Amino acid sequence: MTQARTPADPSDPSLPSPPPVKNVEFKALLLLVFTALLVGASVLYLLYSRGAFETTQRLVLVADDSEGVVVGMNLTFSGFPIGRVRRIELAEDGNARILIDVPTRDAHWLRQSSVFTLVRGVVGNTNIRAYSGMLTDPPLPDGAVRQVLRGDASAEIPRVVSAAKELLDNLNALAAKEGPLGASLANLQAMTEKLNGPRGALGVLTGNDADAQKLILALDRTNTLLARLDGLVIKADGLTAKADAQVFGPQGVMPDVKAAIGQVNALLADTRESLKKMDAVLVEAKAVGANARVATEDLGTLRAEVESNLRKVEGLITEINRKWPFKRDTEIKLP
Repeated sequence: MTQARTPADPSDPSLPSPPPVKNVEFKALLLLVFTALLVGASVLYLLYSRGAFETTQRLVLVADDSEGVVVGMNLTFSGFPIGRVRRIELAEDGNARILIDVPTRDAHWLRQSSVFTLVRGVVGNTNIRAYSGMLTDPPLPDGAVRQVLRGDASAEIPRVVSAAKELLDNLNALAAKEGPLGASLANLQAMTEKLNGPRGALGVLTGNDADAQKLILALDRTNTLLARLDGLVIKADGLTAKADAQVFGPQGVMPDVKAAIGQVNALLADTRESLKKMDAVLVEAKAVGANARVATEDLGTLRAEVESNLRKVEGLITEINRKWPFKRDTEIKLP
């Protein structure tokens, strides 16, 4: 039976001592220096990442309440951080001054017409945003002071709750049994019962059975009248057919009318020929009239000549009477 081996005791003087470590102090010093360099590099990296070595310009935002704003918060533009809150202080007029450092390389996004907002969400952190509508405006100078616009979504919760409560009250009043919706549903149910009744939609339109009965009687009379009108139309069609046969048939009036029209055309042709002859006679009479007018003109000339000769003879007789005093009879007999 073997005996269990116990671990060796380092304090046992019978055991050999370990060899000493060389340059222990130097190695410890190197470890401390490396640790200090590592810590310093970490601090420098953190400062660099925080923008401690980057040139910045100061922007001061004035708000009536800085609740939710903390140091280190970003100023965003189109969703990208372009600045960081460095300090928050209370001004003499009671407003909060938010001091923001904006890197020089990102300062060109801020213009004199830029608008700054402080938005507090119902769930989430507070955000500071910048909006630049006109990027062609002059850039924002260093140390500019701008008023920030607040938008608190939680401040609208009481108003939304009040509006929702009022809406629910209105819905309850509307859906009550004595409300307009209940009355409308009752009327709709009554109308549905009338539609399912014996009169159907006609009873709904008229409103009572008496008027519906009157309308049905009027429809029956209208149908009877239409049947009579159909009979009259059939009789009228028969009369029209008979009239067509009597007027346009072989034994009708139209053939005689056509024959009479032919005779009238023949008479008109004869009359036209007679008129042509009469025109010739009128032309000849016109020629005779022209000759008579010429003869009348010649008679006027002849009469003028006769009157001239008579005046000459009268003058001659007067001269003879003057020279022949014994003769007093001045009568001249013409042949």
